[in-house]
Amino acid sequence: MTIRLTVAQALVRFLAAQYTERDGVRQRSIAATWGIFGHGNVAGLGQALVEYGDDMPFHQGRNEQSMVHAAVGYARQSNRLSAHAVTTSIGPGATNLVTGAALATINHLPVLLLPGDIFATRVADPVLQQLEVPYAGDISVNDSLRPVSKYFDRVTRPEALIPAALQAMRVLTDPVETGAVTLALPQDVQAEAYDWPEEFFAERTWAVRRPGADPAELAEAVQAIRAARRPVVVAGGGVHHSRAEEALAEFAAATGIPVASTQAGKGSLRHDHPQDVGGVGHTGTATANELARQADLVIGVGTRYTDFTTASGTLFAGEGVRFLNLNIAPYDGHKLAGLPLVADARGALQELTEALRAHRVPGAYVDEYTLDKERWEQRVDACYESDEPDIRPTQPQVLGALDALVDESDVVINAAGSLPGDLHKLWRARSRDQYHLEYGYSCMGYEIPAAIGVKMAAPDRNVWALVGDGTYLMMPTEIVTAVQEGIAIKLLLIQNHGYASIGGLSETVGGERFGTAYRYQSDDGTYTGAPLPVDLAANVASLGMRVLRAKTVRDLRAALEEARASDTPTCVYVETETADTVSGAPPAQAWWDVPVAATATRASAVKARELYERHVSTRRRHL
Repeated sequence: MTIRLTVAQALVRFLAAQYTERDGVRQRSIAATWGIFGHGNVAGLGQALVEYGDDMPFHQGRNEQSMVHAAVGYARQSNRLSAHAVTTSIGPGATNLVTGAALATINHLPVLLLPGDIFATRVADPVLQQLEVPYAGDISVNDSLRPVSKYFDRVTRPEALIPAALQAMRVLTDPVETGAVTLALPQDVQAEAYDWPEEFFAERTWAVRRPGADPAELAEAVQAIRAARRPVVVAGGGVHHSRAEEALAEFAAATGIPVASTQAGKGSLRHDHPQDVGGVGHTGTATANELARQADLVIGVGTRYTDFTTASGTLFAGEGVRFLNLNIAPYDGHKLAGLPLVADARGALQELTEALRAHRVPGAYVDEYTLDKERWEQRVDACYESDEPDIRPTQPQVLGALDALVDESDVVINAAGSLPGDLHKLWRARSRDQYHLEYGYSCMGYEIPAAIGVKMAAPDRNVWALVGDGTYLMMPTEIVTAVQEGIAIKLLLIQNHGYASIGGLSETVGGERFGTAYRYQSDDGTYTGAPLPVDLAANVASLGMRVLRAKTVRDLRAALEEARASDTPTCVYVETETADTVSGAPPAQAWWDVPVAATATRASAVKARELYERHVSTRRRHL
């Protein structure tokens, strides 16, 4: 039996029938589609989404990049077991997907991209918005999505949709390969009719694998842990993807091995778990980083070992330090010349706990990091507290006010600026998914649309988008979407008049904060004049969101409480005091490599280069 449908109609019906299953839980694989329509998709996918609206929910976006961010937020909150599709026209709509696709792929989060494309039949050539390439007739702007997609195909014939759609689902549901998947759809092919086999539209369930550990690798891992005197776990995002938090907690409690976390892995243990020692790396805690410096075995669980985690190769400095890498991806399992344990994190941690029964690290080691953890918590308290409630808060005090209000049901989202560093050091994660930091790509503009996606996946949770003025101005557009659909996200908008994190970095590398402040120009042409008289709160309100202004610590506490109780999209706007005048968060506890000018005449750059060379000399390659 066959069914006659257009290619676009067939794709929508196919996607509506796809499911994932893990641990006995089955759910829709593609739960909804986001779209902005133009001539490249309005007559094809646009018409198909109208035709089959009962089968495929639709969400209207305002910016193509932000639609991908919303889809990524949804996928992460759904443990990668459910995702969204995003459709755009050919041209700028399609190329606007590139940043979002890179973010999804770098963070191993599934999203299906369906950009329109030029005519496959070339009957109209060139069409509006077509990139003409003299040496190749089959290239369009969509080819810019190839390097940032885990799978890419261009469906130039109706029958080619069948293998392309199946391959797309294979990659989207693969725990190793998942990321952005792109099916470029020529606009004429989208509207073309074809007789499809009825089996193509049957419900299909994709099992998400939990591969077990190889016995030889497991035995070697157990031997390495038993031989270690100062082991430390580095928990990455793979702990969350596997839902291995409970298994990690049991492993840590049984062995006494401390657990440090990357940005993606924070929350793998609750902040009050005895073995949780906080963030590790450039934005980490003094406790975790000192343990990392002296570790003789680093047990990476679901981490990619980015430069922030390793302090650009300077952090793990112990003589003879070895690495044991538990990771579902072989590529990451072999990093830093480590012992690979290629397996699902949850299952392998359970096997390690069983195999290590009665093994525990020395009591003196536990006493050492327990005391250091208590000292760090005292530093956090000092940053959070304010003895003067009627003054303008610092950024850490803003976080402290939010920390005092939330419970384990709240989700806190951030991606860029100075907030990731403060959050990684200071935030006390109360649940496995409360801390939502996108730091694989650290994309400005991610937070607001991602909050919408998270709220869609977890409608009963309080979802906070923490945004600085710099990232807000990049992409506030989906506030309109939140208002339109009544998605009650909470926006905490912090005004510090510029790119604060890069300003601080610029100062340390001899850049003298050049071009990082939102200020008027001075007579010398530098942006060092008075702050710009922008009113971001008024801008938020103009987009339809309720705004609560907070001028003092006392105001802030009241505004946050009111926002949390609100059932409509609500923004708390606060201008912060700068770290130049009052105490801010603790400085970086580990280095990060940002190359400094090798020669310069300005004193700031010369001094920065001297410091840089001292740090570079401590870098090591783990072989």
